[in-house]
Amino acid sequence: MAKKSHQEGVQLQENVQLMSQFQVLAARLLELTSVELEDRVRAELHENPALDEDLHRQSEQELPSEGEGGDDVRANYRSEDDVPDYEWQRSGRHYAQIEEIPFSEATSFFEMLQEQLDERHLTPHQRRVATYLLGSLDDDGLLRKDLLTIYDELQFHMDIVSSVEELEQLLKMIQSFDPAGVGATNLQECLLLQLERKERTQGSSELLTLEKRIVKHHYKDFTNKQWARIEQRVEATPEMFQQAITEICRLNPRPGASMGESIGRSGGQIVPDFIIDTTDDEEIIVALNNRNVPELHLNNEFVQLLEEEEERETAEEQPQEATSFLKQKVMAAQTFVGALKLRHQTMLKTMGIIVEKQRPFFLEGDFALLKPMTRVDVAKELGMDVSTISRVCNGKYAQTRFGIFALKDFFTDAYTADEKKDLTVVKMMQELKKLIDSEDKTKPYTDDELSELLKKQGLSMARRTIAKYREQLGIPVARLRSELL
Repeated sequence: MAKKSHQEGVQLQENVQLMSQFQVLAARLLELTSVELEDRVRAELHENPALDEDLHRQSEQELPSEGEGGDDVRANYRSEDDVPDYEWQRSGRHYAQIEEIPFSEATSFFEMLQEQLDERHLTPHQRRVATYLLGSLDDDGLLRKDLLTIYDELQFHMDIVSSVEELEQLLKMIQSFDPAGVGATNLQECLLLQLERKERTQGSSELLTLEKRIVKHHYKDFTNKQWARIEQRVEATPEMFQQAITEICRLNPRPGASMGESIGRSGGQIVPDFIIDTTDDEEIIVALNNRNVPELHLNNEFVQLLEEEEERETAEEQPQEATSFLKQKVMAAQTFVGALKLRHQTMLKTMGIIVEKQRPFFLEGDFALLKPMTRVDVAKELGMDVSTISRVCNGKYAQTRFGIFALKDFFTDAYTADEKKDLTVVKMMQELKKLIDSEDKTKPYTDDELSELLKKQGLSMARRTIAKYREQLGIPVARLRSELL
């Protein structure tokens, strides 16, 4: 009796441990893009002999149509429970919708940086940390997160123990990558990195020294176009000063955007994670882009071998090392396949809610049709934690009839106008941009004037809100918008 209780206790402990491993693995798989998932699955397939790939899957041209051969997907599995969700999808109409969607083989901005990283002699640990830093760069190619935050993320979310000093060293290495200015923590540093790169390649000169002095010591005045104040302090001839200002203005403030991936809508650069299509009767179809991801299931021969070893262990009444090894691999395989299935389910459920709430956009492709929606809203709808929704959306893209969009583009905050009509931030920013685009460039509107003009349209917006939205649009203040005559 005591022996039985002990065995039950051990089994319970193993189940708890397995569940914990499953949850961690599921969370990490959820963070991966479709390209990263392919690499991860292939690595697992290579490392675990208990996993097997379906090598007999049909070609795209031979896929059964809806209602034909739907049960054939069970042929390579012991039961329906072993059939991955994406296998079921592939056998039906959802997969057929993405057959003709082309994908470019062009190198993305991140891939270009990753290639440069691969050329460096780093330890596996350093490479993981550096890769995380690359993934933390924003669309402009800048690192606007502070290193302490990244240190915490690495430790608590990635189980990677690093240090701020190590992060600083690796960031300095990334700042040496092309294009010049990448990895800078702010715009000033971005410009200085480009000037320093210019100095190393072209040599020092009086003009370049002046440019560096202006950016390093008079940056605030430069951004405010206080030319006279700067000229008085740098003691340069008018001709050289004007030339220095001209050269600084030619620098690239957005090195990431220069690679065609500034807002994630360059169809030739990005592999989408979702395929969104619309039928003639306005049915919106959501599918995962897992076309290159190996389809996994348990290796039946390996499982049979485990069963034989377990029978032998029972007959001999003593534990066998071979049984322990086989059991460990099978459990790891089951955990991975289960986590993979959960990822697909969570991804599809999340995207399904996004499409449901933003249906007008997916039918028309007009961002003005986006409704207020936050990650919290989606999380509540699905009964999930908001962190799960963030993992689904961060760094993910969707292919639609109107182009490729980052999932983050579909989330907007609510803004209530005087008429009590809910407007999205996108709409408000569009109206703001329209006013600025139509203004007299010699007498641009101040934020107060923009606030009054919007108020006349029935859109009450404080000056501080105007300033925030204007900055998000990358539009400078009125003084800086004034055209130089």
